[in-house]
Amino acid sequence: MTTLAPTLSTRYFPNTSIWLRDIFLILAGSWLAALFARIEIPLQPVPITGQTFAVLLVGALLGSKRGAAAMIAYIAQGGLGLPFFAGGASGVGILTGATAGYLLGFVGAAYAVGWLAERGLERSVRTSILPFLVGTVIIYVFGVAWLSTLLGSFSKAIQLGLLPFLVGDLIKLIAAALVLPSAWKFVK
Repeated sequence: MTTLAPTLSTRYFPNTSIWLRDIFLILAGSWLAALFARIEIPLQPVPITGQTFAVLLVGALLGSKRGAAAMIAYIAQGGLGLPFFAGGASGVGILTGATAGYLLGFVGAAYAVGWLAERGLERSVRTSILPFLVGTVIIYVFGVAWLSTLLGSFSKAIQLGLLPFLVGDLIKLIAAALVLPSAWKFVK
């Protein structure tokens, strides 16, 4: 059996009531994603936002289960009408539109990044690239797959839903790989 490394959130909040801590962290993670959704460059059919950066951080900070739960909470709150999605959008229509695959990918990415963080990979700049790269790829896989279904063309989905995001997501990936190891230095 593998011993899991504590995530930054459990190291920072170790002695609080577990269920209360988890609810707080899950909601805080969902609100962080909503905040970063406000950072937007409007493109069609999928805007460039800060959400993916938030997803990577939330997964690494909260771990696999709480990270995925935070993204589910984020999607649920936006679907129920809170202005949580890109540009302050909300509602069920977003959950079936062009960005639906990316939103679903957020859940898988947060889980995967969290799973790798639970194994201590987010603690140094050298190793933290891997979890954030894996998370970014998962978001692309879900997003492009869904977009290709809507557009009826895989190559068009790549052209509109992947290529415009590569440089920005590389910057977000590197930023996350710098932020998390730095945060660990403060907690230790």
